[in-house]
Amino acid sequence: MSIARKDRLIVALDVPTAAEARALVEKLGDAACFYKVGLELFSAGGYFELIEWLTKRGNQVFADLKLYDIPETVRRATANLSSTGATFLTVHGHRSVMQAAAKEKGALKILAVTVLTSFDAKDLAEMRSTATVDELVMARARGAKECGCDGVIASGMESPRLKAEFGSKLLVVTPGIRPIAEGDPARDGPSDDQKRAVDAAQAFKGGSDYIVVGRPIRNAPDPRAAALALQQTIAEVFPA
Repeated sequence: MSIARKDRLIVALDVPTAAEARALVEKLGDAACFYKVGLELFSAGGYFELIEWLTKRGNQVFADLKLYDIPETVRRATANLSSTGATFLTVHGHRSVMQAAAKEKGALKILAVTVLTSFDAKDLAEMRSTATVDELVMARARGAKECGCDGVIASGMESPRLKAEFGSKLLVVTPGIRPIAEGDPARDGPSDDQKRAVDAAQAFKGGSDYIVVGRPIRNAPDPRAAALALQQTIAEVFPA
């Protein structure tokens, strides 16, 4: 599947209200054309209206809802979301959940969450998991492919092994993108909960197909300039 360079940057609209999300989109202008709308906006009201507004503007939408419920509920929720015009929908990487979503995806691409980028080995130990992060990511990715999902959510730390095993058979979408520089407020701020972060170039060179970027754009003095800088990085990794 051919991916337009500009589409490889997904901007996370992790803001409290739909009005603030629209303002950010308008501020970014043509610096971005793919947007993530997640749980924060889902809980604020105007979620589906925002998706409609984005798609009518010609933007792509990533509905990051991480569905995790009994299979029939997931199946019906996916069927409802498939009519919104969104491009991506996330579900947790549990086999019955992935199977249920894949049955009703329609034109949606289902992305399975492998291991959250805010988790590390200590978090898995607290969950009584005996697998390493890498082992769990790969096991869930194999399950995602078997269940008919289109891709996975994974850290850039795991994307090289994912691409080595699956190639173009699974999309790899990578959140937790942070600048290289130590001390950058987007990376080291007190509210930063990412534990398995990489920078944009590392993610793409490792095999990630898309990156999801929130705070490094949203918190930048000039969000549009920050988005354009990331687009330049993408252009350097994927020359025309």
